[in-house]
Amino acid sequence: MSSPTRSLRVKRLGVADYAATYAAMQAFTAARTRTTDDELWLLEHPQVYTLGLNGKPEHLLNPGSIPVVKVDRGGQVTYHGPGQIVAYALLDLRRMNLGVRVLVSAMERAVLSLLAAHGVTGHLLAHAPGVYVEDAKVAALGLRVKQGACYHGLALNVDMDLAPFASINPCGYAGLRVTQTRDLGIPQDAHTLAGELAEALAGELGYTLTPTPISREARHGGCPTESVR
Repeated sequence: MSSPTRSLRVKRLGVADYAATYAAMQAFTAARTRTTDDELWLLEHPQVYTLGLNGKPEHLLNPGSIPVVKVDRGGQVTYHGPGQIVAYALLDLRRMNLGVRVLVSAMERAVLSLLAAHGVTGHLLAHAPGVYVEDAKVAALGLRVKQGACYHGLALNVDMDLAPFASINPCGYAGLRVTQTRDLGIPQDAHTLAGELAEALAGELGYTLTPTPISREARHGGCPTESVR
C-alpha cells in the first residue's frame, strides 16, 4: 500500500462539459512531469453517452438527442448526467508502483466502503468491473493509462434520472439494471457523497487530501484551465 504522506489534490469542478473535461484530462496527463501532483477531479456532467475504445455501436440502442462521445478509456458504453458523481483519477502509477488492476480494486473498495458506511451492502462481479447492489449496478469504472499515468475514473449514481440507461446496454450488458444511492435509502446529496468518496479512495491508496476550492467558472458549468491545469 502507498505511503500515507502522499498528497492527492482534490478539485471540485461543479457541472462541467464532458468534451472540455476530457480534453483537459488528456492535456494534464500529456504535460505532467515526475513532480506533478496527483489529482482527483469531482464533478457532474450534462447528459452524455460515452463509448469506450472497444465500444460496439450496437450497444447504443436509441440515444436520441443525447450526444455520444467516443473516448479512449476501456469498456463499452455508459451514461453520465446530473445527479451522478464522476471522480476522475489523474495519478502517476509508476511513481506509486501501482498496477491498473490494483487501482481498479481500490476504487471498487472505496465505493463499497462508502455504501457500507450508510448501511448498504454492495458486491463485485468477477467478469464486470463496477459495484453492484443485488443485481443492479450503482457505480461504473473505466481507465486509460499513458506513459505510466492514468486518467478517467469512476461514476457513482446518486440522485439522477436513470431513464437514459434504458436506451443503451450499460457497459455492454443487455438488460443490466442500474440503481442509485437515493433509491438505496441513502439521503445524502452528490456534493456530500463526493467528499466521502474522495476520503474513501484516499484511504485505500494511502493519500492525504489537499482540497482545492471550486472555481466561479466551474460553478457555472465551465472547465477552466486555472482549475484543471
